[in-house]
Amino acid sequence: MASPAILIFGDSLSAGHGIALAQSWPALLAKRVEDKPFAYRVVNASISGETTAGGHARFAGALERTQPAVVVIALGANDGLRGLPIAQMRQNLVAMIRDAKARKSRVLLIGMKLPPNYGPDYAHQFEQTFVDIAREERVALLPFLLAPIALDRAAYQPDGLHPTADAQAKLLEPVWTALRPLLK
Repeated sequence: MASPAILIFGDSLSAGHGIALAQSWPALLAKRVEDKPFAYRVVNASISGETTAGGHARFAGALERTQPAVVVIALGANDGLRGLPIAQMRQNLVAMIRDAKARKSRVLLIGMKLPPNYGPDYAHQFEQTFVDIAREERVALLPFLLAPIALDRAAYQPDGLHPTADAQAKLLEPVWTALRPLLK
């Protein structure tokens, strides 16, 4: 029987954009959980550029293929960077969470913050949406994936958006702290 799956469902920040996939935080997570006492397998279905709408459109298929015990949803950054309606992002995230829970999967929602140039109202509403969804849907939350490196320019690739290979282990630690209680 195959090990239970942890489905990572995110965007470029989880897909290892600009680095070798084996250096990404999901790949580091896979190494951490493949041995007992955890014995999970990590399926990284993240796609660079993905929005919550795109993720929602392909989510049912990913659930069907992987039958995950745990789902990590790390989407929303591209919605924010594109200035898409927060209500639409919220609707997509809630739908994915409910689909996962309907299959008895435990869920970790990973939030994001926006740069200040998006305006304080939009940025605050964007960030608060993750907190509100996690509370209302009763799922685990990591409020900000990039928190460990947010102010460290050296931790980012030249584009200023995507973490370097060296920064991936720093991203993994808070993910691991939030995820570990969901592993049974």
